[in-house]
Amino acid sequence: MRHSLSLLSGLALICAAGSASAVDLRHSTLANHTAYIPPQCYTRTEDAAGTAHNPCQTCHTRSRVPHYINDQDLQLSYALPGPALKNPWTNLFVDRSGAVAAADPEEVRAWVRQDNYLGADGQPVLAEKLASPPQAWDSDGDGRWSGYVPDAFYDFDEMGFDHAPDGQLTGWRAFAYQPLPGTFWPASGSTDDVMIRLPEAYRQDAGGRDDRAIYALNLAIVEALIRRADVPVAPVDEAALGVDLDRDGALGTATRVAFAFAPLEGITMHWVGRAGTLPADEAPLAAGLYPLGTEFLHSVRYLDPDPAGVGMAPRMKELRYMRKTRWLTYFDRMDGALAEAKERHDFPDRISLFFGDAEHGISNGTGWRLQGFIEDREGALRPQSFEETVFCMGCHGGIGVNDDDTLAFPRKLGAEAFQGGWYHWTQKGLAGTPDLTRVDGAGDYVHYLRTNGAGDEFRSNDELIRAWLKDGELPEAAAARIRDDIAPLILPSPERALALDVAYREIVRDQSFALGRDATVTPQDATVWREVDQDRPTGIAEPEAPWYPRHRR
Repeated sequence: MRHSLSLLSGLALICAAGSASAVDLRHSTLANHTAYIPPQCYTRTEDAAGTAHNPCQTCHTRSRVPHYINDQDLQLSYALPGPALKNPWTNLFVDRSGAVAAADPEEVRAWVRQDNYLGADGQPVLAEKLASPPQAWDSDGDGRWSGYVPDAFYDFDEMGFDHAPDGQLTGWRAFAYQPLPGTFWPASGSTDDVMIRLPEAYRQDAGGRDDRAIYALNLAIVEALIRRADVPVAPVDEAALGVDLDRDGALGTATRVAFAFAPLEGITMHWVGRAGTLPADEAPLAAGLYPLGTEFLHSVRYLDPDPAGVGMAPRMKELRYMRKTRWLTYFDRMDGALAEAKERHDFPDRISLFFGDAEHGISNGTGWRLQGFIEDREGALRPQSFEETVFCMGCHGGIGVNDDDTLAFPRKLGAEAFQGGWYHWTQKGLAGTPDLTRVDGAGDYVHYLRTNGAGDEFRSNDELIRAWLKDGELPEAAAARIRDDIAPLILPSPERALALDVAYREIVRDQSFALGRDATVTPQDATVWREVDQDRPTGIAEPEAPWYPRHRR
């Protein structure tokens, strides 16, 4: 299989663009025609000694229904389309060590501790800007912003719900998760958080009144559908809801949402509150899929290089948003994946094309619309350009590890965690977070270290390698430490955190995101290809299996 999204959703205007710092947000242009193929796909998987490393398994693996990408063969060869063979992510080869050496640590700490999202009045700065957008942001020329307007306040209660300054719920709810191995570890340069929001009907009782308990139950149902497993809940009166949540055949007191989905046998689950009164086409429900209208908000942040311990900085690098705008059935998704597989076979050098713009976002072809905001040269958030948003497409819909095109929620911490896993990292940090247990019983991070022989795709984190690996191997004592607490592994030292902050800020100052946004300090020639031979073997003999079970009812 070759890199592509699961459906071709439309046409983008493809032409040569000017420098990355001069991108006009009103135009849907691409300088890098394969911006959806991420830099990590150019990793040299074999080292100088000929030993194979497998970071590819994190994304490219066998899917679980109703995701049908099944791209585990991409662990075995560089199956890139012709236009992508020359690595366009040239920021990987820039030497930023001089800027790091010259940086003032106190100035860097002050920079990352500035909140560029909320203003002094407690309101999102971007919301005010978008109320009267600059002409260069107005893609359709109607004088107003038609895309997502940031409306989260990062003020969380004891259940992870976000509150506006007037105390009202915004609908956003934070959840904690084990970050995807490699790039998403803070040791690679960024911290991040994710929130989910369901449509209004899922937040209300049957009478249309806002009800936090109803909302929490519907989110538990979503969690059960995505995890394909039962989810514990606080005791709830099923008779009052009219729904047998635990499926014990009686309307009593439920302490779990039972997962059960076999519609051909008449077995399914039900929403509660107003969502449960809606027709099936307005509030569809299926295992492995989120409700129509589900939203995710994902902030990517600098590291706070405090000598007492590295944490999440207030300053955002990016704010990423996605919304489910179209419902696809299992058949729709399978049909699309098969059509895409045939196209890749028949036209291996054909690239993916996309529909959308910077203002309205871009469709990923499988029901979601994505949009993002990123820092301008002065560090204020601005909308991403079309090309900068196409960068997001490769990870949301086009890789085997996705669950309904998402990555974080399937890895949400369970009921045994603090607040049942419903919390923001500002409420509790990474310390004490256990490794995710794979279906084969191994720890996910332990497995990654042992099969990759490094803590990131580029194998450039020498600090982690020295601290955790011995001659490329993870000792059992080190594996035991990770099992109960991933923080010491995935958090960098303050010195490394500061260096990565400085390296990334150089990219911000250059506004060269279209050339790559990985925080690398030194050129990555030793571990990254500048150009790849098409279908070159990676040296990996057998693809690694995914962390999740393929089928579970």
